[in-house]
Amino acid sequence: MSESRAAQWRPMMEHDLPSVQRIADAVHRDFPEGVAIFAERLRLYPAGCLVLEDAAGLHGYALSHPWHFGQPPALDTLLGALPAVADTFYLHDIALAETTRGGGFGGQVVALLAAAGREAGVPNLSLVAVNGSVPFWQRQGFVVVDDASLRAKLASYGGDARFMARHLD
Repeated sequence: MSESRAAQWRPMMEHDLPSVQRIADAVHRDFPEGVAIFAERLRLYPAGCLVLEDAAGLHGYALSHPWHFGQPPALDTLLGALPAVADTFYLHDIALAETTRGGGFGGQVVALLAAAGREAGVPNLSLVAVNGSVPFWQRQGFVVVDDASLRAKLASYGGDARFMARHLD
């Protein structure tokens, strides 16, 4: 990262999508998603799409949107539309380049997304934790939701995938 200016989260723009795709490809090698997924999430709910940027470029992104609790969308699948009535703010993806990990940027963006969830008027945040990230999410106030009806859907996310939720105060 550049020494001249600290990285900051800002709203994602359409011109960011190629960089977002490059970060996704590097961070989520086992869970690839096409640029159409990122473009659709940005179009459907721009308030839930952020990028981490400094003078050297983008180093991370976050995708989130109102959704149905306990019904995580399948990976690499277009939503079509957001629900008219949502009961969760779904964190589809937060990805940070290796060089930014441990810098507090994950916690920063979770706080920003919690504020967006409150603004959306939903009672909680939810997500699918992958790649051994459960401890990170637990530090952010999330708990594992053990629901047998989710097991088949979570299988496509890998063997360690866990559905997690956090109440919004």
